[in-house]
Amino acid sequence: MADGKIPQEFEVGEPVLVCRWRLSNRRLPAANRHLRALGRRTVNGMHPTKQLLGWAKQHIEWTLAEGSAAHPDGVLMLVLDAQGRAAMAVGDYAPLADTTLAALVERAQASEHEASETDVAPETLWVVLDGALVCGMAPGEVASGSASLIADLARTLGLSVRRDANLVEAVADGTLAPREAFLVSDEHGVVVASDASGTRARRFADGWARLLDRAGR
Repeated sequence: MADGKIPQEFEVGEPVLVCRWRLSNRRLPAANRHLRALGRRTVNGMHPTKQLLGWAKQHIEWTLAEGSAAHPDGVLMLVLDAQGRAAMAVGDYAPLADTTLAALVERAQASEHEASETDVAPETLWVVLDGALVCGMAPGEVASGSASLIADLARTLGLSVRRDANLVEAVADGTLAPREAFLVSDEHGVVVASDASGTRARRFADGWARLLDRAGR
């Protein structure tokens, strides 16, 4: 599942939405945030129904109880098809092989494309500029579960957070060359750019690691 393929046991049609949420010791950190973001997504022009959200909440518990033993620190995947059918399963987790800034920008670009169709980007690029934290999202854009958590964490640390819809493009074309950058992902958590690392970026990565540790206890 970590390679993006849909497990054969999923009895759904062509996926129109795939959510991948990281586990920790058979638990789902930030579960409520993920579900809130799911409810704000758009699938075929409509938000998920209350029935679907209720199904998802219930099946998270069932799936973790039945399917996470083999992958306690794996990934919970939720798939929705064009007919509104849903399926859920747990698979292995594979960390990103390439964590350079260029690779993280590519992932953020792909996620922006997904957000243009579903209203929520599962992965966002963040940079530190002049002591402030800048997120590659448009004002008013719905944050993913992980992005909302990092924004709240930044505020508790006394860091101002602002959004810039053109951030990813600026970094991609070289207009902006941040000294510190990281990807915030529902699946991978906080991934610091290997060639744009710094104290603040590592601090957020450490905070995410502590979240996983606490959730898994």
